[in-house]
Amino acid sequence: MLRLTWVQPEDLLGHELRQAAQDGREPSAVAKRWKAAGGCEAPARAGASPQPCSRYLRLLAEDLLDELADLPSSLADREPTDLDRIVSLCPHWPSAPAPAPPADLLPRLHAGWLGRAVGCLLGKPVEKLPLDGIRQLARATGNWPLTAYFTARGLPADLAAKYPWNRRSAPTSLAENIDGMPEDDDLNYPLLNLLLLQRHGRDFTTEDVAALWLDQLPAGRAFTAERVAYRNLLCGLEPPRTARHRNPFREWIGALIRADVHGWTNPGDPARAAAQAHRDATLTHTANGVYAAMFTAAAVARAATGTADVHACLRTGLTVVPPGSRLAQAVRHAVELAATHDDFDTVVDELHAAHAATHWVHAVPNTALIAAALTHADGDFTGSICRVVSGGWDTDSNGATAGCVAALLAGTPDALPDRWTAPLKNRLTTSLAGFDGSGFDALAQLTLQEAMRP
Repeated sequence: MLRLTWVQPEDLLGHELRQAAQDGREPSAVAKRWKAAGGCEAPARAGASPQPCSRYLRLLAEDLLDELADLPSSLADREPTDLDRIVSLCPHWPSAPAPAPPADLLPRLHAGWLGRAVGCLLGKPVEKLPLDGIRQLARATGNWPLTAYFTARGLPADLAAKYPWNRRSAPTSLAENIDGMPEDDDLNYPLLNLLLLQRHGRDFTTEDVAALWLDQLPAGRAFTAERVAYRNLLCGLEPPRTARHRNPFREWIGALIRADVHGWTNPGDPARAAAQAHRDATLTHTANGVYAAMFTAAAVARAATGTADVHACLRTGLTVVPPGSRLAQAVRHAVELAATHDDFDTVVDELHAAHAATHWVHAVPNTALIAAALTHADGDFTGSICRVVSGGWDTDSNGATAGCVAALLAGTPDALPDRWTAPLKNRLTTSLAGFDGSGFDALAQLTLQEAMRP
């Protein structure tokens, strides 16, 4: 039986009920009706429940999704999605004119691509695993605190059965199996955005993003909010409604993982980077899902100059996020924890306690964890990616973003330890036409061309 993930109405409703409670709506009456009819909660980690529900429950779920969408939100005024309203809420929105791209931008971009790939690869085998499982697997193989790629060598059989590696990733992402960079959406989306800029330049529209996806992105390579928005496009909806219609994942991490290219191509101009990320993100996301992308793009734009430390980069990221939003509050809390505790496990435990009610792919806790790891490691490459992946949640996406920022700060590919980069063999696998087998040096050159474009 084909049980397509991230689109089944009976599963979407459970996620939307949680989303409603978090974004200031009152969903209790709808939740009672769903439970009374025999509806179930959304799967905790999987993308779909194992069995389809009855036709009656599916139709009811669709109706209730629409009812939830009509509920008013008490957070609407302090968490807008419209860019002009976002800017009006940000008292320190960047306003300085963009400098000329730095002379050393090419090696810095090369490092950024490599760092993104390495961090993603480190997190791939343990994606979806609970925090305790990650810690036990690493300890059992002599890799705790985390300092190297995960391995199954020496892993007791009972522990391997209790915490199985990610089924799709283990064959290509454990230390003993790595042979180049395997395909991952955390690398596919930067490739897509590079292609977006090549075709449309800096003034692309959200509609340009949508058309590119339909032309270039295989539907099966889109997940969560991106898959729902893709479906909405095929049903004839247009942006920004594609982000809102029956899309309970609109504040998850998907827009964040698309943001690096907007920072890479706007070094020293976090405002323009954030604005580009906003136009990209609003195809699929709203509010905090959009803020996560803007925060990342702005921080990356600052890091790409090579003139700021990681703490300044994170502060720059916060300048483009409404300060009263859940994401800004979570990032500030995470940075404070990281600055207070010497033991990063304590920081992680505090973050998991604070965000226990939030899904493991939601943008708010994951962005907070990225900021905490970068802060605690003081921007060191190995320290940043190992801390963020050891913190759980969306491990490959978090590793990719932290790896990008830390690698930009390192400045050159040679500044990244060979034990991380050598297994990549300067080769990226992807299902996107024209990019399979690309080298990271070649991708850096293409990115530089877009950064230099007027």
